[in-house]
Amino acid sequence: MLAGMITVRAWAAVIPLLCSALLSNPLRAEPPKLPGVGAALQEQVDRNEIAGAVTMVVTRDQVRHLETSGFADLAARKPMHPDTVFWIASMTKPITATAVLMLQDEGKLDVHDPVAKYLPEFASLKTPSGQPANLTLIQILTHTSGLGEAGGPAEREAKTLADLVPLWLAAPMQFEPGSRWSYCQSGINAASRVVEVVSGMSFDAFLKKRLFQPLGMTSTTFYPGASERARQVTAYAKNTATGSLEAVPPRPEFGPRDRPPQGNGGLYSTAEDYAKFCQMLLGKGTFQEVRYLSEASVKLMSTPQTPATLPTGFFQGDSFGRRGLNYGWALGTCVLKAPHDGVPAMLSPGTFGHGGAWGTQAWVDPVKGVAYVLMV
Repeated sequence: MLAGMITVRAWAAVIPLLCSALLSNPLRAEPPKLPGVGAALQEQVDRNEIAGAVTMVVTRDQVRHLETSGFADLAARKPMHPDTVFWIASMTKPITATAVLMLQDEGKLDVHDPVAKYLPEFASLKTPSGQPANLTLIQILTHTSGLGEAGGPAEREAKTLADLVPLWLAAPMQFEPGSRWSYCQSGINAASRVVEVVSGMSFDAFLKKRLFQPLGMTSTTFYPGASERARQVTAYAKNTATGSLEAVPPRPEFGPRDRPPQGNGGLYSTAEDYAKFCQMLLGKGTFQEVRYLSEASVKLMSTPQTPATLPTGFFQGDSFGRRGLNYGWALGTCVLKAPHDGVPAMLSPGTFGHGGAWGTQAWVDPVKGVAYVLMV
């Protein structure tokens, strides 16, 4: 796995092939492979850009492409497999939004409600101007809340999501709610805590019972056991001085059972598992004739809930061409409003999804009726 621009290069190498091949190639024998994708990724492996990868393309009811390249562990020469386990980091966020919306579909909450309705401690939160913050669930799920970030020893010692609540409230608000977009981990974790309060279950137990087990996402978990650990990929970063790939130690705050089930980025999963989640979204809330979300809830995850005039996302600065208005933020996902040069040029307007810090990506293109999953 790799982070940053190395992942972008890997994604850029395969997305044109995935998009174009889908237009002209029928479904092949299992496992189906689209022409050119494996060769493009093998070139990335040979150039020491990535150690290995798993790529998938799915429709709502079919796997159109599944291929592995390179190694899950370079030192052991362990090949990448379809069931290799990755830390998916922020690809957890769409799953967190799904949990919130499942409860809304049941009439147990409303995303327009103030967070304080479910977490009373939030009633005391003040904006930078000294006014009551009155944060809503939509704001914390779209990174427009201005909520401060938790950090320091107390955050590292937290055992539950409830332990984190006072730490979020102790951090100064960043801006007036709704006035800006700023990526906020605390807000997504607050949404996870709301799920616990409303459902009466721990966040990990809720997801396992309501989403992972029914969807067949058997390797998706906050707490990898022996089976998942045996299949877990080794993370790598490129040494720019030597050009070699060097192993990166696991993030200590994610994975141990004495840590909270953090909805901002705590999940481990496989390409095959996450593809099933994407198929549910492609199916407008259904997968294999089982409904998980209403169509209205999927719309909240797939269409911008931020104002059209508000720049969002990670391409707002001069170095990125000020592309903030090309994107909007839905509940838990980034939405491509206007494709531009580079990888987004290959995607349809309305494509939505999320990436992860260590090189995982999943994007759902409703116009083409496909989802792309890349794990590196």
